[in-house]
Amino acid sequence: MQHMLEFILLRIAQCVEAKDYDPGLQQWDSMLTYWAMLKYPISKEKRMRLATLYFHVCTTPGMPNHIVANCSDNFQALVRSKKKLRIEDMRLPWKPVYKILSKDLFLTRRQFEISQTSWYMGYVSENARRFFHPAAIDEMLSTFVPLINGNNLSSILAAEYYLLTFLPLSHPQSYLPMLFRLWESVNSYMYDERMLQFLSRIAEMHVDPTISDPRRIDEIPDDARSEDEGRPNWPKEDLEPKWRWSGLYQDVGIFTEREWNYIMCKCLASMEIPLADAGSLTTGPNADSQATFELNRLPKPSWRISSLARIIVYSMAPDGLPNPGSELSTPFYTPTPSGTSTPLPHTRHSGQLNGHALGDYLSSPLGKHGSTKAKTYLAGSKALDSLAKLIASCEGFFHPTNSGSWTNDLSAFIKYIVYDFNKRWHEEQKPDCKTPTHRRLTRDMKRELVKSLRTVALLAMFSQDSTTVTNIQSCLKSMSVMEPDLILHPVLERAVPALEALVETHRTTAVIKALGAVAPAIVSRNVYYPGAKHLLPILELLLPGIDLNDPFKTFCTTAFLIEVAQYIKFGDLASMNQPKLVVDIGLESTSPPSLQIDNMPAGIDEGDEEQLSEQDEDALLRNTCGDFADWVAAFLRRVIVLFENLPEEGATGTAGGQTEVQLVDAVSGAFSQICIHLSESLYDMVLNMVFDYASENVRSNAVRAIHQLVECVANVDPAKTLAKFLPFCAANIHSELEHGASSVRTTSLNSTALPSDATLHWNLAILRGAMYNDGRATLKYSQVLLSLFRTLLKKTFAKRGYSSSGKLLSSTLLTLTHTYPLENKFVNPDEWNSEEFQCNHHRYWGRLYKAEDVQISWHVPNDAEIDFALQIFREVAEPALDSLEELLQPGHTRDSIWRNDFCRKLSFVRNAFAGIPTLVKETITPEELQEANLTSDILDEAMEMIATIEPVNAAFALSDPADPRHQYITALRRRFGTFLHAASISLRQQGEENTVDAVHMLIRSIRTYMLEYGDSRDSFYLQLDRYNSELNITRQYAGQKEWPRAVWVRRARLHWNSVERRRGPLEDQLIDDVTEWSLWHYSTIRETSQSLLQSLCGNYDGLRRRSLPILYKALEPGVDDDRMKGALWTLNASVFVKYAVGDPTLATDFFSKLFACQHNEKPSIQDCVASLVDTSLGGFVEPCYVVYDVSNQALDRALDNLKKCLSDVVEEPSVVVKARAQRVRRLKLWNDGVQRTTDVILKVAQSPNTHWKYSIVAVRCLRTLIRRDVPLSRSHVQCLLEKTYDSNGSIRYYAQRAIMKISRFIKLRSLNWSAMDLAMEQNHNPLRKKVPVLDPSHEFTRKFLLEYRKPLDLEKARKEPLLRDKITSGWLAWQDTYDAFLAPEPDSHPLLPWSSDCKEVVDLIREVTTKSKFWKKLCVHYSSENHSEAVVQDNVSCVKSIFQILGDEPFEALRPIITDLLKKNDKNKQRGAAEFLAGVLGGSKHWPTNSQLKLWAWLRPYLKNILDQKNNDTVPIWGSFLEYIFCNRDPRRVQPLLDQLLVELHAVDFNGESTFDIVKILSFFRSFYEQIDWKFFAWADEALSIYWSQIGSEHDDVLAYISELLTFSGKVMWFPNPSSCTAEVVTRECRTEPLESDIMGIRGLFHEGRVMELVKKFKVWRGERLPGARAFQSTYDRIGVLVCRWLFQSIHDTNAVSTFDYLLPLMPELFRFTEINDNDDLANRANLLLTQMCGVMPPKPLINPILDAMFEAIQTSPSWRVRLKILPLVQVFYFRQGPVISDIKVVEMMEVICRCLDDEVVEVREMAATTLSGILRVSPRRSVLALKDRFVRLAKSSKLPPKGSEEYNTALRQRHAAVLGICALIDSYPYTIEKWMPDLITSVLVEHTYDPIPISSTVRKCASNFRKTHQDTWHEDSKKFTEDQLVALSTLLTGSSYYA
Repeated sequence: MQHMLEFILLRIAQCVEAKDYDPGLQQWDSMLTYWAMLKYPISKEKRMRLATLYFHVCTTPGMPNHIVANCSDNFQALVRSKKKLRIEDMRLPWKPVYKILSKDLFLTRRQFEISQTSWYMGYVSENARRFFHPAAIDEMLSTFVPLINGNNLSSILAAEYYLLTFLPLSHPQSYLPMLFRLWESVNSYMYDERMLQFLSRIAEMHVDPTISDPRRIDEIPDDARSEDEGRPNWPKEDLEPKWRWSGLYQDVGIFTEREWNYIMCKCLASMEIPLADAGSLTTGPNADSQATFELNRLPKPSWRISSLARIIVYSMAPDGLPNPGSELSTPFYTPTPSGTSTPLPHTRHSGQLNGHALGDYLSSPLGKHGSTKAKTYLAGSKALDSLAKLIASCEGFFHPTNSGSWTNDLSAFIKYIVYDFNKRWHEEQKPDCKTPTHRRLTRDMKRELVKSLRTVALLAMFSQDSTTVTNIQSCLKSMSVMEPDLILHPVLERAVPALEALVETHRTTAVIKALGAVAPAIVSRNVYYPGAKHLLPILELLLPGIDLNDPFKTFCTTAFLIEVAQYIKFGDLASMNQPKLVVDIGLESTSPPSLQIDNMPAGIDEGDEEQLSEQDEDALLRNTCGDFADWVAAFLRRVIVLFENLPEEGATGTAGGQTEVQLVDAVSGAFSQICIHLSESLYDMVLNMVFDYASENVRSNAVRAIHQLVECVANVDPAKTLAKFLPFCAANIHSELEHGASSVRTTSLNSTALPSDATLHWNLAILRGAMYNDGRATLKYSQVLLSLFRTLLKKTFAKRGYSSSGKLLSSTLLTLTHTYPLENKFVNPDEWNSEEFQCNHHRYWGRLYKAEDVQISWHVPNDAEIDFALQIFREVAEPALDSLEELLQPGHTRDSIWRNDFCRKLSFVRNAFAGIPTLVKETITPEELQEANLTSDILDEAMEMIATIEPVNAAFALSDPADPRHQYITALRRRFGTFLHAASISLRQQGEENTVDAVHMLIRSIRTYMLEYGDSRDSFYLQLDRYNSELNITRQYAGQKEWPRAVWVRRARLHWNSVERRRGPLEDQLIDDVTEWSLWHYSTIRETSQSLLQSLCGNYDGLRRRSLPILYKALEPGVDDDRMKGALWTLNASVFVKYAVGDPTLATDFFSKLFACQHNEKPSIQDCVASLVDTSLGGFVEPCYVVYDVSNQALDRALDNLKKCLSDVVEEPSVVVKARAQRVRRLKLWNDGVQRTTDVILKVAQSPNTHWKYSIVAVRCLRTLIRRDVPLSRSHVQCLLEKTYDSNGSIRYYAQRAIMKISRFIKLRSLNWSAMDLAMEQNHNPLRKKVPVLDPSHEFTRKFLLEYRKPLDLEKARKEPLLRDKITSGWLAWQDTYDAFLAPEPDSHPLLPWSSDCKEVVDLIREVTTKSKFWKKLCVHYSSENHSEAVVQDNVSCVKSIFQILGDEPFEALRPIITDLLKKNDKNKQRGAAEFLAGVLGGSKHWPTNSQLKLWAWLRPYLKNILDQKNNDTVPIWGSFLEYIFCNRDPRRVQPLLDQLLVELHAVDFNGESTFDIVKILSFFRSFYEQIDWKFFAWADEALSIYWSQIGSEHDDVLAYISELLTFSGKVMWFPNPSSCTAEVVTRECRTEPLESDIMGIRGLFHEGRVMELVKKFKVWRGERLPGARAFQSTYDRIGVLVCRWLFQSIHDTNAVSTFDYLLPLMPELFRFTEINDNDDLANRANLLLTQMCGVMPPKPLINPILDAMFEAIQTSPSWRVRLKILPLVQVFYFRQGPVISDIKVVEMMEVICRCLDDEVVEVREMAATTLSGILRVSPRRSVLALKDRFVRLAKSSKLPPKGSEEYNTALRQRHAAVLGICALIDSYPYTIEKWMPDLITSVLVEHTYDPIPISSTVRKCASNFRKTHQDTWHEDSKKFTEDQLVALSTLLTGSSYYA
């Protein structure tokens, strides 16, 4: 195999050397893929060099995408393993990938060809980054950081992608702080997702401290730089370790505490949990709408949920003081309460509390304790503690009654947490683990993690959402492996009521699924030794799960049975010479069985059950195993009952629909797994039961089912099964046939079996099932079987009869001749048969194996079996074939009898050959191979490069061609094929309707002949799917090396495959036959044949080349419609159409025939054509062969290195020479083919007779055929120019885009310097210059931006590059240079003349477009009605393309048309004028300056009219015109337009009566500033001074524009604050400056003065506010709406974080807005703004001030409505930002809320209680206990005086406060019962059940919530209450039956 590998690698090297990329490299690349499937090892040297070669092939500019796709996949496969290749072995350059990616990512405005290049380059870079040298980090940063522009989200996201995809994951210490600072400044979900993926990768990687050891940088060879890669080495003194390097470890994992808290906030936001905040999570996605579509072409990041889980798990370490061990499911510190006995305040008036003193009492002690204690963490891990708090805060959202879209995220999150924890845990158990011992996970951490997640997992287990349930199953499985005692018992406790049908149906299925998930804990002794004793009680409870009326429950049950049955042996242990122990295990003898989990003693956690010794556990298990016999018998009876009740079988032999078929398969699968693992005595019992049932019953509805049932027992012991069934079945079959069974002739596929034939079919099915395993067992019955086959051949005439007989024959032959495993038990055969295993098999349950320990017993056919198979052929198949050949002879009447004889005998022969796919190995002679290569699908290729390799050994029984047995079968098979061809010809000539059944059988037979070879019956891919499925089911943790034995047995089958097929003259004839049948007049035949033809394409090279002429001929005029339809549908298959259009030499014929199809006007035919067109154009791409002219020295070096390591093969230079010459010839043929295709399509496009639908296709094709690598033809361009004014809109659309493409390629061909430039589409404009940045300071940036405001000095601009259209760096850091343009000379065009090879085309364009008739025709369409509210970009770009190529030459022809259009007020005329004008101005960019001045001189008089529109309809049109003009353009290029716009702005009368006149100019100005983006800095202050002075405007529309400018200017004026604008300084200062330093400039300072002005004025305006209905007209209200709108827009922008500096001073006023009751718009806007604010994380210094503002409003606001609205806001803010809020602030928060419990307004008190419960849910338990004692004391000291007394209301409020506090405590633990809770509910709360309202209603509401949240777990929770407490609780609730 290694020699074969070297030969393949040699061919790959030769292909690359000859530049034979397609098809040569493609072919041999596929051979390497096939070789790799066999899992043979590749040496490190070869792997490394081959991967390098693939990398450089992928990064060769111009390489076709399909080549890159294959090479990138193989590159990924080679470098996937981190162990097989490391950076010490191989390095790769990063620049080649970046160059291609950065050039392709963003399209120009005239580019429309969206390719997959960006995706492939991203994919390559993600897989190659491990091999980028860490010394390149500084250069990468200097390249990528300057690309960040905070004003443009697309630039931010693109730069982020480069940073996070190219930067090596090792040594991130220099740049990680910078990434975090940048992340904090950007509000974007897309940004978050990729950042989280990156952090998850570095967190996982850096558990090994050596990864980023700075010394490694020097140790790794730096030998893979590309030519332009540098190695700057920035000073990093601050990073030098003071002591020996110990890793990147910080406060939490590799993150600082601040970074960690930020990550946890993002984690909470990622769950997308809706609160009462009306969607505060929408700000990120809203900001993402600013990103352009191109970013979606990059590879998507991994799901944020999985990334977050990985970050948390790999940040866990014993890095803090541990809490005392938790005993409850929500693990927080529960110390002995101290200092909680707060004395009650002074009393007065009959012992009642003073109202003010009560508030002090409720809040006084919380801040006085615990502040000096050292902070402790759950299990001593900060990350685990954070996770536990997160889960506790989200606990309620796991419950099925509170589910939604977020439940999927939450359940997936905990699934990934335990998956990654399990993975890491097992990694750290390995001896080679590099994680330091003191940083590894501990057992305490593992246990506490499971306790943290257990409650929520068990809650979500009952969800009705399938995705959630699947996630929870996976979670439970992982946790059951981690801590089985904590998971198994709660699941079992829930199983009893669910399986006893005491609950809803979906809960029963959920429990069965959960049992399947925890199956390892039940049956695997190595996972949980005590779990096995629960198995049999569970199995007995599951018996009712086999239920035909509930298929889903049956599927769940069988899945569980399969899961457990593959790990155990079903057999009695008590009788194995062991003393039988009678131990009470809680299993009652009555029916139904029950499972009892005893209550645990006080103080012992669930799962910490009393541990028995292994001997005692074994004794319990032995005692239960004696009941296996009863259970197996009962299970089999349930299965039989299910089969008996199946619907009647139809014509296809299946009972019922798809569900019933799947049901039978599932039940049979479970029964098969059980049978495999039965003890011998139990097997005999089952065999007898099955035989008794099969022999005593005949069920016509269960024929298929009985076959599968018997197959299950035959699989275990075929000898016993045959001995039982064969004599019985053979006798019955003979008897039935003698008495006329199957004597009625039928052949139809839809014929239903007669009732009288049921017994025959029943026995045939049984016998076929018995023929399942081990062919040796059949030999003793050879004569009986031969007799039976002869009888069946002679006497079965009915379709069902002869089909079943054929299947029996096929099964028998497969059993005899195939190679397969004989058994599939869970232990090796020698272990299974050992005496020790027989006596103690329970100790082996759940046994896992390493690959090398597995012993497989194979069935390999011996000579006797082969001889018996040959005897069957001689005595059964050959006579049948003789009869068939006789039937084709002349003289036979072809009636129904003939058809029946033909079908039934052919069925026997077909099935006979279907049964021997691995009997005989095909031999392919060199001559046959040579002949096949000459007619290969691969055209014009050197013979040596057509991939063929020596066949590998694939388990064929007869492989020697000289063997007479081999010769006999081979000859018979050829005879069979010859007959099939003759039959095809004969039946096609016959052509009658009654031949359809015969044709169906014929096509099935051809399928068998052509495809049933090798392991095709057990297809490789089917086996692979099953193998992967079994891996997923049995996987206990990631990286698992030991698996159940069945998995290894399945894997062994993956080594069988055979890709070589012989294609000789006979096969060619059969291919022709199938092609003809694909065109036949019966649709069912056509469909079957087309399916077969597609399958044959994957096995026989040359088929498509052979079939295409036949298919094309069927498209000619005069051909029958059905035949034509068949040809079109056949061609529409991807295997045909991609081949036909993908090769230029074939495309001409394809398009000729396709366009000729318009002769047939039948709608169904044209529908087929339309479908074929869509499919074909998807694979028809621009021909470009420039890659063959591109030189890649790195690829050459990689090629040389690969060839050096090929020592076992001869290099053969002549092959390279031959391949290169052939490639040159092939290129010429391809170019000729493209030209022919173009000519054919041109003829169609220009023909007046072409239908418009075909014309559209022609123009699309012509657009695609515009090439960059060869000059365009005049006729091609002329046709497209004419089509730009076609009457059909679609034709115009494609033609205009073609003109854009032509213009681009003329420019590219003229301004490129090399083939590399052509490939990269890189032109070199002589006006573009690189200007060095000498002083990258803030002052330089400021001057740079202010220069845009100064009019251009043309003389100076011609000498110095002053024009700067795009600013690509400078916002955060400057690159070394920036691009700028010179102004053109006065009278000479800088780009002319265009390339000489384009002269003909340019002259043609000039000839056409300098005539006014062209523009008039174009004008008709541009100015016609099209419902567009803006200029059409394609129209503008088309005009621009023409004027860019020709300069101002066509302008004189166009000018009168534009002038005329401008004079007309009609909306459509104005749009036409705008499109022409925008195109001219766009194209004039590089005209000679005199020509530009002349243009502006003409246009200037019109500018005022353009900006002074009088019609609402035309304003958006001219607004879009301005957007186009200013986009990506230096505004000084259009100075007259800008000047006029500013004049109009200054002249606006904001107090004028007409809103339209104001809004019009503001709209135009908005178009200007939004498009020039950062360049607007120069005008921002001036514009703001104008707008700000008008904030009192009475026009609402004007205020909306003001708010937009405030938002935009705040973003434009956002500047980072590094000391110098270089990547080095930015990176260093982010690392070294204090955290308080605002390096990214995220604090909102620009509008600070305006905000403070508003704060002062609002007080005045509030006093002037108009009352009642006129309130909205008040200045206060109008500016309030303006402020809300502005801040709302800002909080939804990318720089949302800067908004908090404006929000904070305005918050008191915003709170006042919320209570306004006479202006709903203002109140709603303020409410929405405040809630949306909570979804964005504020700057760290502002968190406390924001909370203080809320607290102050709560405490000082005179309005109770304000307090009512702010309280939930506090809760939302706390939930969203909890991780970054300090503990002291949380205490203060609770103090403020506790004070509100004493509020005079009952609604405020209740809201305070709700808020308090939400906060307590994630608070330390010491706070909970302190509050509990306080509320209890208050409740007990509260005495209600008589109702009429003065103190009554105060006392009532006091007691209500206490009760609300108690209810808040209870509500804060919705799904658990704390130790103090039973007493609190039954001793305190119950006393107030009948108190006056609102106390009693509060108590009842709390009780109702308690019932709702605890009903699912009441069987557990009730154990926490005493009997007396349960009685008291029942009185609190309605009725006592609930807790009875």
